[in-house]
Amino acid sequence: MNEIAEILSEAKSLARRYRKLTGKPLGITGEVAEFSAAMILGLELMGARQSGYDAIRRDNRRETKIQIKARCLPPNARSGQRLGSIQLDKEWDTVLLVLMDEDLEVLSIHEAERPEIERALFTPGSKARNERGALAVSKFKAIGREVWKRNGMQ
Repeated sequence: MNEIAEILSEAKSLARRYRKLTGKPLGITGEVAEFSAAMILGLELMGARQSGYDAIRRDNRRETKIQIKARCLPPNARSGQRLGSIQLDKEWDTVLLVLMDEDLEVLSIHEAERPEIERALFTPGSKARNERGALAVSKFKAIGREVWKRNGMQ
């Protein structure tokens, strides 16, 4: 795990340089978020191409299958940002939302259970939400709970 952490640290440095030069993200947010959530919360990451979930949490003989979503929130981020699609036809129990700053450092981690997510996705209204399974970050935070927050944050 130390070698992976070292590689991701280098990748984050490259991502910062790339964003500074181009104004665009490098596209490593998801990988960084998965690894960071696993390290912070003690999760077991699944292998590549695992359908439906990215990690497992083991508590007293209970396994929770976790889908991990990520969002980078730079200081000038516009409101209304959305998560990537949450696929209800796949096997998973809960979703973690890893919020990161522009340097891909974790700000906070939020968790929502499947029943709450399904209710939110099936509520009539938004085409993005209903057809693509894309919840707004604010909605996810409202139906979930914060499970980790970086020290010193307000």
